[in-house]
Amino acid sequence: QVKLQESGPGLVTPSQTLSLTCTVSGASIATGFDYWHWIRQPPGKGLEWMGVISYSGSTYYSPHLKSRTFIARDTPKNQVTLQLLSVTPEDTAVYFCAASKTLILGVTSKDAYEYWGQGTLVTVAS
Repeated sequence: QVKLQESGPGLVTPSQTLSLTCTVSGASIATGFDYWHWIRQPPGKGLEWMGVISYSGSTYYSPHLKSRTFIARDTPKNQVTLQLLSVTPEDTAVYFCAASKTLILGVTSKDAYEYWGQGTLVTVAS
């Protein structure tokens, strides 16, 4: 059974970097499911796709967030990481990692993904 677990600090100071980790079990991020996504949901708003990293390490980002989003992977630890630079209170959201078998960009329908993590709330505040 494939499981995704997000982790990271629940509170980030404005202008700092938000760093999250998605730990994957039951599949290899390098040879199993092909694409590993980060998606977020601000309070009271819809889902926003942020970016994806493939099994080979290729990355694709939302044009809206591309300038300050970095997605990477730690293959030995089977983890996918997210860094969001220069955060503001508007970056407060529940952050999810999700897995898909095909390359899909900008999709926020949960049905398009094979697996989702439970999400982690990150609040940006001083």
